[in-house]
Amino acid sequence: MAHEAVDKWVENLRDFFERDKLPTVTEISERLHETKQILLGQCIENLVRSLASDFLRQDYATCPECGRLVRSKRIDKRKVSALPGNFVLSRPYFYCKDCGCGFHPLDEQLEIVQELHQLDIQKKIAKLAADLPYDRAVEHFTDLTGIEVSSHFGHETLNAIGEEATVEVVIPDSEEIIRRVNELSDGTSCPILVLAADGAHMPTRPEGGRAEKRGPGQYKEAKGFRLYILGPDERVIHIASWHQIKDISEFEDDIALIASRIPQDKVKICLLGDGASWIWNLYKEYFPDGIEILDYYHCSEHVFETAFCQYGDTLDAREWAESVLIRLGLDMTGSVIAGLKRMKPANEDAEKAISRLITYLGNNKHRFGYNGHKKQGCPIGSGGIESSNKFICHARIKRSGAWWLKENCNAMLRVRCAIYNGTFKQVLENYKTSKFNKSS
Repeated sequence: MAHEAVDKWVENLRDFFERDKLPTVTEISERLHETKQILLGQCIENLVRSLASDFLRQDYATCPECGRLVRSKRIDKRKVSALPGNFVLSRPYFYCKDCGCGFHPLDEQLEIVQELHQLDIQKKIAKLAADLPYDRAVEHFTDLTGIEVSSHFGHETLNAIGEEATVEVVIPDSEEIIRRVNELSDGTSCPILVLAADGAHMPTRPEGGRAEKRGPGQYKEAKGFRLYILGPDERVIHIASWHQIKDISEFEDDIALIASRIPQDKVKICLLGDGASWIWNLYKEYFPDGIEILDYYHCSEHVFETAFCQYGDTLDAREWAESVLIRLGLDMTGSVIAGLKRMKPANEDAEKAISRLITYLGNNKHRFGYNGHKKQGCPIGSGGIESSNKFICHARIKRSGAWWLKENCNAMLRVRCAIYNGTFKQVLENYKTSKFNKSS
């Protein structure tokens, strides 16, 4: 069968290679790329005929719904598109009169989905669409594979896979997290495990159709966290990222899940965040023994804002701000607050800025001491979660002119997190299982 397929392929190429002009290597490569699907598609078809001969001759099958033994009614043909090539599958069709269930047993055995393009194509187009706009993703996919797919197909496929990318699957399980922690454990000290949380604003649009105006779009906060180990030379060793447009109560369930999977007795947990109260409330609930650290750069922004309001854009402002940050680094928050209360505001704006800074420092008074944290090997900046926001959220969602339905935005974020976390394979397994459960 392989010889026959090659013969047909060579015959297809004959006219091209028997012309007078010697073809270039590029022309030969492009011609073979264009026609290889003919050869490989025939190979798949022949392999199916050989390996699944019993199913092709099947006269009776058990109904998947009621368990009744039913007889074959006819032979159905359908075109199947896979990465190597297209082929035609002829297989018996069965129909159960008792429960009205029609089925093709061979489809389930070969894991053939109802769509023309099969799971291998769906996997590739989803990964491309997770990085590129849908139009560009399908354009690159067609150029690379010779298989034509639509932008709509890419969009629908990614959203369908995104439905199966639940937090339970996207976040590595306990065994995997423990394995990564043990890899970096030297047996003498606990590895430093960092959990950082933050929000990133995503451009969303309301529901609506072509017949009605959608109304203005709005930015909604995608709450997210990143879990990583601080390795040698302060190297960030990624474990998991998770970002979703959710309210705090929904996001709390995600924090609870990650808390249940972390070996909290085997690591030193550092909790990083800005001044958002929802972050610290969740930390206290699920990581009571964690070391809370206020992001140094958010803190310095507040300090410099007050300095410029009080002293203007001057050297005095910078010297005052630096002296405040030094004292905060030495965990002298009380003396800083006392000094702010004694300060005479230069104007109304300065008075408001000083008041805001006093409140900010008072709310976070136990989260400073940056010098001591650095000596213990703990990070003091939230660069880990900021880079995750940029890579997971902004790079794909905030493209020029892009506005998203909330559901589609969340599906995209889940798929991107799965790819980055190394759990995309498990997501695809869930997706495959769901498709066959629905078809049955």
